Amino acid sequence: MLNYLFLMKMICFAVMSQMLQTLQKYWGYDSFRQLQPQIIESVLAGNDTLAVMPTGGGKSICFQVPSMMNEGLCLVISPLIALMKDQLLNLKKKGIPALSIYSGMSFIEVKKTLQNAAYGNFKFLYVSPERLETELFLEYVPLLKINLIAVDEAHCISQWGYDFRPPYLRIASIREYFPGVPVLALTASATADVQKDISEKLLFKKNQQFFQQSFERPNLSYSTFDMSSKENKLLNILNKVPGSGIVYCKTRRRTKEIAEMLNLNGIQADYYHAGLSNEERTKKQEDWINDKIRIIACTNAFGMGIDKSAVRTVVHYEMPDALENYYQEAGRAGRDGKKSYAILLFNEREINQLKKQPEIKYPSKEIIKKVYGALCNFLQLPSGNGEGMSYYFDINAFVKNFKFEAILVNNVLKILEQEELITYSEQFFSPPTIVFTTDKQQLSLFEKSHLQFEPLLKALLRSYDGIFDFPCIINELQLSKDIGIKREELSFQLNELHNYQIICYSPQKEKPQIYFLHNRVKQEDLFINEKNILKRKMAYEKRLEAIIEYSLNKNKCRSRMIGKYFNDSQVPLCGVCDNCLQNEKLKISNEDFKTISSAIKEISNNKPANQSEIFHQLISFSENKVRKVLTFLQEENTIFINKEGLIEFKLKNKN
Repeated sequence: MLNYLFLMKMICFAVMSQMLQTLQKYWGYDSFRQLQPQIIESVLAGNDTLAVMPTGGGKSICFQVPSMMNEGLCLVISPLIALMKDQLLNLKKKGIPALSIYSGMSFIEVKKTLQNAAYGNFKFLYVSPERLETELFLEYVPLLKINLIAVDEAHCISQWGYDFRPPYLRIASIREYFPGVPVLALTASATADVQKDISEKLLFKKNQQFFQQSFERPNLSYSTFDMSSKENKLLNILNKVPGSGIVYCKTRRRTKEIAEMLNLNGIQADYYHAGLSNEERTKKQEDWINDKIRIIACTNAFGMGIDKSAVRTVVHYEMPDALENYYQEAGRAGRDGKKSYAILLFNEREINQLKKQPEIKYPSKEIIKKVYGALCNFLQLPSGNGEGMSYYFDINAFVKNFKFEAILVNNVLKILEQEELITYSEQFFSPPTIVFTTDKQQLSLFEKSHLQFEPLLKALLRSYDGIFDFPCIINELQLSKDIGIKREELSFQLNELHNYQIICYSPQKEKPQIYFLHNRVKQEDLFINEKNILKRKMAYEKRLEAIIEYSLNKNKCRSRMIGKYFNDSQVPLCGVCDNCLQNEKLKISNEDFKTISSAIKEISNNKPANQSEIFHQLISFSENKVRKVLTFLQEENTIFINKEGLIEFKLKNKN
């Protein structure tokens, strides 16, 4: 028995040693972060594993390290093209070969990528969930030597979560091709119900393991402010707290307004949203990361995959509709462990608007059918056709033609997507890619007879490794600078080379896209699962209640409120949020407590009184102290609030 225990101990030591060597070799770190080694050990042991880790907690290390330790390829399923692109670039810098397949790639590009995944020496294949069921992907599945399936943003699998995406429900079907391969599901924010949904929908086996990193952020101070004049408060915050910051807004127009207002007041700022071109977004993002600008005012399109730890302030200028995305966005502050601030500004009007959102977000069956019919007419889609067809979608032209509100159309499109009738990419972006479709000998002959293309061809071969083997994402701006021509001329030459069948060139695409999963049916015959929609609506109402409670509550520790929402009841009092700091100020001495409680009992015993009367009669004490004692007496059943909203003393003989 002792020999067995000694042997197991030595094996564990050897595994940990190999894990650390891999981490040091490729990532340059001397130690793992909290929970990373336990998650990696679970994966290496072949266990299905769910890891709930905060934004910036190092989720990618949890699948990248074990995959580098094993033979074969890690299949990474992610819905975010920008995140795929960032991770691929980071892996490439470390000398780790990786591939990706995402929406917008041509058949030839996808086929080349899958051939490289099957026969090349690659370690990671990033795939959007929609791609898993395509005939082409399934054709190559038997050839892929998969050692791990990593599911990023795993909360998207739950219909009752805040970011449900139907293609995630079909991820489990890929498991039948790789029966012995473990699944690692990763998410930054999942409630207890969503966690249960993830393990069920991904068909986790009995040996499944669950890890949840603490939601405690001791260096992050959460605050909320009910403000009528938000501009002044924002200026006050940013003038008090130096350093880099993010201001989240709900609309594109607001991001520009905020950036302009900050610049006018001497705070260097820029704005960012999905409506900008990819080049504009990249430049603004890099300027902010490199501290060329201090503040970025943005929509929630900003933030995914951004590696900047020294962010001192994240301000939500308007109220989000879920604690899930609020927590992720606020969590981008203070990843370096230094004191930072997450601040939510709101007002009563916004709360009233949020309370109306369920009816707006989930319109009636009749309205859904009406928008569906109009959409098919707008795209000139004949009845009985459409399955497998993709269309660029100009929402502005659509709402103008059919006199719909844009927000209604967006909501209906999301419902049609959740009902698996269409897929809708609201922020669809496909970067430009090139792969050579000829061999080197033919290329040399072509080059001699078409000298005008020589500088471009040489620049492509010099700049992009593997361009003969798989589609490479190219930087057209840099390429045009390298060969000294204008962007328009570069585009012309690339298209010419494509027409000569020397390269396969896919230009950049940046338009919303609708893909039909089924043929068009008559408007009146469209089936909508009202029961499921009602369930999703109720789940949405619960999320709204939670964010409203978080915003309005002036007593509870905000870190604890967030932790409890995400099923982490071990979060201690943070001591640094606005409520904790206020409660510290409001500590009441025994003498003050006796004086205030006695006065309240005397006032309410004589006759029912409202709070204003009690505050007025106890004017020598702060309203917050009096309110604190009132709350305590009510919780102890010493006083109660009657039907008229007045405070009454609860006599002992009263029930």
